[in-house]
Amino acid sequence: MTKRPLLFLALTALLPFPAAQASDTFEQAKIMAGEMLYKQECRRCHAPDTDHASYGPPLENIIGRAAGTYPDYDYSTALEASGIVWTPAALRAWMEDNDGFLPGTKMRHIGIEDRTVQDFILSYLQSITTRDGSQVTE
Repeated sequence: MTKRPLLFLALTALLPFPAAQASDTFEQAKIMAGEMLYKQECRRCHAPDTDHASYGPPLENIIGRAAGTYPDYDYSTALEASGIVWTPAALRAWMEDNDGFLPGTKMRHIGIEDRTVQDFILSYLQSITTRDGSQVTE
């Protein structure tokens, strides 16, 4: 299944709801689509939380975390020394071209250039950052 049909299916969940609920429903649809895309694009290496094994560091609570600081993970020197904080903008740049964003990183992947796909993945990452009800600011 390609990415576009997944997005379409998630977004069509909005149709039966009144306008007052549409905003919350749209956010839930974005999170659901983002989770599907995360599983397709990111899960091979990154678990969403510490309950699941992964090659790379888990991404729960990623937004607002300083890069290269997840405990007991062997980061590249470039990432540890970067001073980057994972904001939505930094994560978007990383998804698109991590090696261009930060040369010398160990992570290798084919960039996610589609901004809509990035938006959905970011919605999912925000949802697993704010499980405790805290707010995230850009």
